[in-house]
Order: sequence, then structure tokens, then C-alpha cells
Amino acid sequence: ADGLIAKRPHFNSVSNYLANPALTPVLKKLIAASSLPLKAVETDFAVDSSGFGTSRFVRWYNKKYGREIDNREWVKVHLMCGVKTHIVTSAEISGWAANDTTYFAPLVEETAKHFQIAEVSADKAYLGHKNLAVVESLGATPFVPFKSNTVPATGDSAWAKMYHYYMFNRDTFLAHYHKRSNVETVFSMIKGKFGDSVRSKGNVAQVNEVLCKVLCHNICVLVQSIHELGLEPTFCAGLPVAQKVPA
Repeated sequence: ADGLIAKRPHFNSVSNYLANPALTPVLKKLIAASSLPLKAVETDFAVDSSGFGTSRFVRWYNKKYGREIDNREWVKVHLMCGVKTHIVTSAEISGWAANDTTYFAPLVEETAKHFQIAEVSADKAYLGHKNLAVVESLGATPFVPFKSNTVPATGDSAWAKMYHYYMFNRDTFLAHYHKRSNVETVFSMIKGKFGDSVRSKGNVAQVNEVLCKVLCHNICVLVQSIHELGLEPTFCAGLPVAQKVPA
């Protein structure tokens, strides 16, 4: 009959879809689409990463204790969020040993496709000439604190300008930098609502499971913003329609 499910779904259907690599770009597009209704609200952004535990363990030799140590492996999510509403504008997933700084530029560039960026804040792990230059190239200001052993900069590069800003206007710099704490709030919101670990065993499924958590967070933020800010969102404006994921 019309309106009825023709075939009972298999109990592994959700797991099978999560294990499908074709789902990953769809979820990323949905994360971007769910952030778009707030593009008129968000101009300042923050970047950071956090881990979600898995059921797998990794073993290494600890020189300090003189023995091998087992530790739970985790999936690392790198994301960029707006500091006012905590909406996630771009996200990437990596293994537990990935270097955070390499994900900074892709997150910023993906967000810049849909948002007008005024400033980006991040901690010292993201400090680098390339990262600061990427933000400046977009007409925005990077607020990434410098390390104590940083050599005094010269010239007119983004690195030099922000170094002198940090050294001679420290209080103003830090006032902008501390907006970064909002990205920690985002991770706390995601883990508090949707859990701080993944159940999937495979690498692809773990990536998609974490992206689903981020997408669910965005939906919650969007619903809250609709009521608090009186928004009337238009979904998927300017984005291509996602293709159907093969079963």
C-alpha cells in the first residue's frame, strides 16, 4: 500500500551506511548547509580539535616508566565554529596522531566559501607563517598567541604584523584571542549531548559517526538560534543538492 515501507530494514542498515565512504562528503555538505542560516550573524571564528574514544587500543613503549602501555585509540575531529552561536562551519576528521596545524588552512578556506570572516582565533598549536597568511589573505585577522621563544619578526608579513600586535598590544590581542574558548564549549556541547566516544569499528564508519554528531549539534544550535534570534532560515541556499548515497 502507498505510504508503507515495502521492505523491513536490516538491523545492520545504519552500520552499513556509516561504513560507506560515499556518505562522508554528504555529511560535510549537510554540516555546511546547516550553518548557512547564521552567515549574517557569525563573523568571528575559532579553530581547535578534540578526540572521541574508540573501542580500539594502541600500545607503545613508555621510556619514563620502562614498560609498554596500552591506551585507547581515538578519532580526532578538527572544526571551525562561530563564536556567537557555536555553529560549526567546517569539520575534518583524522586519526589520533594527526598534526593539528595542517588542518587549519582547509577549515578556514572552507568556511570562507560561505561566511565573511573578520577574525580567527586559535591556540599556539596552530601558530605558523602559512596559517597566519591564509587568514590575512581573506581580509581577516588571525589571533594566535606567539611562543616565548619566538624570534622577533621583521618585515610586512602577516607573521610580523601579528607578532608586533601581540608584543605591544597584549591586552587587546588576548581579548580577541580568548574568544577561542567558545570552540571548547562546542566540544563540550557535542560530547554532553551525543557522547564522547564512537561505537563503530571501521575507520570510515568512525569518521561518519563523528560527522553525524557534529551535524546533530548544528541542528540543535540552529533550532535554538531560530527562537532566540528570530531567524527565518532558508536551507541549502547556494549549495548543490547532495547526491543519493548508494546502499
